[in-house]
Amino acid sequence: MRHTISVLVENKFGVLARIAGLFSGRGFNIDTLNVAPTHDPELSRVTAVVRGDDAVLDQITKQLKKLINVVEVHDFQTGQAVSRELVLVKLKTDSGNRAEIIQICELFRAKIISVNHADVVAEITGDEGKIEAFLGLVEDFGIIELGRTGNLAMER
Repeated sequence: MRHTISVLVENKFGVLARIAGLFSGRGFNIDTLNVAPTHDPELSRVTAVVRGDDAVLDQITKQLKKLINVVEVHDFQTGQAVSRELVLVKLKTDSGNRAEIIQICELFRAKIISVNHADVVAEITGDEGKIEAFLGLVEDFGIIELGRTGNLAMER
């Protein structure tokens, strides 16, 4: 089962290491991890997507709540949260395929943020399905470089 866990933490040294250690110590691989400050500079939000058994993840959630500097923990079930990811992708282009790449970007509401003779850089945000569909269409052009933020989730 796939879980999106959102942890609000105090912005203190070592908090992320303790959270990651809790998952790795129980044999869970973190699929995506996103950490950033909130509107309050004293707090950060850690969003992790993991796959695993519900009972074990319930235990990890309880243990996260006991960690020092953890303010709140949410394990979002399917449909409980709005989830998005940001991707920057640099694609090979030439005069023959640039128009087609631009058309695909428009279709997916991706922004082209840099254009050169041999490549373009596109920015796209969306859920995992949209991101994977977009990358599936543009990979044949040649992906030079790719960067993904990981999921960010917020309760509906």
